[in-house]
Amino acid sequence: MRIELEKRPDVSKLFAFVSPLLALFLTLVFGAIMFAMLGKDPIAALEAFFIEPLLEVWSLHELAIKAAPLILIAVGLAVCYRSNNWNIGAEGQFTIGAIAGSYLPIVFYDWHSPLVLPLMLVLGALGGALFAAIPALLKAHFNTNEILTSLMLVYIAQLFLDWLIRGAWRDPKGFNFPVSLDFAPEAVLPAIWEESGRAHWAFVFAIVAAIGAWFMLRYTLKGFEIVVLGQSERAGRFAGFSSKKMIWFSFLFSGALAGLAGIAEVSGSIGHLQPAISPGYGFTAIIVAFLGRLNPLGIIASGLVLALTYLGGEAAQLSLGVSDKVTRVFQGLLLFFVLSCDTLIYYKIRLVWSRVRGTAA
Repeated sequence: MRIELEKRPDVSKLFAFVSPLLALFLTLVFGAIMFAMLGKDPIAALEAFFIEPLLEVWSLHELAIKAAPLILIAVGLAVCYRSNNWNIGAEGQFTIGAIAGSYLPIVFYDWHSPLVLPLMLVLGALGGALFAAIPALLKAHFNTNEILTSLMLVYIAQLFLDWLIRGAWRDPKGFNFPVSLDFAPEAVLPAIWEESGRAHWAFVFAIVAAIGAWFMLRYTLKGFEIVVLGQSERAGRFAGFSSKKMIWFSFLFSGALAGLAGIAEVSGSIGHLQPAISPGYGFTAIIVAFLGRLNPLGIIASGLVLALTYLGGEAAQLSLGVSDKVTRVFQGLLLFFVLSCDTLIYYKIRLVWSRVRGTAA
């Protein structure tokens, strides 16, 4: 006996719409079971995880700060995935974007100009795009698996950042700690509403990027090309579309948004470079993209949900004394149920019974 997945001839639009909600509900149910197994009150734990971070204004600002890189990266990944190009290395592109954008405020620390911040953002986007060009080149011209190459490049980017911060870019007055110089005021991404909190303009960038990508996918020829090539490369060739050009476009677009997220995070939230600049935004953004159904507008909502798990994890550590790994478990459960629900919506499980034939001696 073996189990096979058979594609359904008709997909229910209702179930396709409620699939993310069902996945979220199942995550909450199994999360409650997990807290009960840890000896914690499930209701109090879920309240600490999902309700407490929303009760104060300052926590809403923190929610926007956490959501901004998730939305920016996930929008780029959605374009990649819808074109059937699987960029798994956004974490590395995020890191390289942060490094490239930090070149000006670290190497040219004494240059004080209104141009510093815009140039930092441009360099960050270029850095992420150029790093994403590596797996694009390998796939387009050498038919290399982009999942492996983009993922392996993440570790190269992280080790390169660690080498820089412990070497050439270390602050000489930093008491030997592995951090760079603090960015000058001209190099810091300002807050949106300085009077009420520290949420900065990266959140605005994320919303604009999501709306722009939605418009592109829905109303432009490039969006039509992305959809056609993503569904059938052969049909795209008949329409005159180039799969190689789409590989380059999708990876560069995705890498640029990841790099922009990286420099915005460093400039707006941290204020300097350090060995750890991301809690895993590039990988969590994969969950955000799929929870948002690869729709840029849906990604805004899913990005806020996943940002809430980061804040809730921190709140649960303080109020319940649980490990910070609980956040990763929640995110993993959510990805598992999103993919599981989608699989059962588009495919049905079929048991195949095969008779074992003996051979004569």
